[in-house]
Amino acid sequence: MNRIAQFFKVSKTEFLKDGNESQYDSILLPVRATSGSAGYDFFANSDFTVNPNETVKIATGVRVKIDEGWVLKIYPRSSLGFKYRLTLNNTVGIIDSDYYFAENEGHIFIKMTNLSNTPLTVEKGKAFAQGVFVPFGITLDDDATALRTGGFGSTDKK
Repeated sequence: MNRIAQFFKVSKTEFLKDGNESQYDSILLPVRATSGSAGYDFFANSDFTVNPNETVKIATGVRVKIDEGWVLKIYPRSSLGFKYRLTLNNTVGIIDSDYYFAENEGHIFIKMTNLSNTPLTVEKGKAFAQGVFVPFGITLDDDATALRTGGFGSTDKK
């Protein structure tokens, strides 16, 4: 099995831009539930509720250092997608290997919408999303040389 990444907490200073101080010590780094699991569970830093047709943005407090040639894909936890039609607002979150070096320290945010008719409450410390590492390729004529400077959504800004 390839070991190609490692999770870290963002600095407290960075987290406090979008989270609150009491949540920082509650940040749990993503882990796999079993040795056969592909996904790394992301955990809630505090209780939260997503009402029907409501959207929430979660500051995870997590960043990930990934080897070049790999990407982390983020999805809702399977059971929550099935029971609550919980979706990510960008369908699948893509965390590039160079995001770790972004101005926001590569802080991973997860924005979700509950498309069911039932409120979803996630308790502090419970898994709500999962990330899967996947290798990727590039085209033979790829000539990308730019380096990331910004955070989320910055790669299309020149």
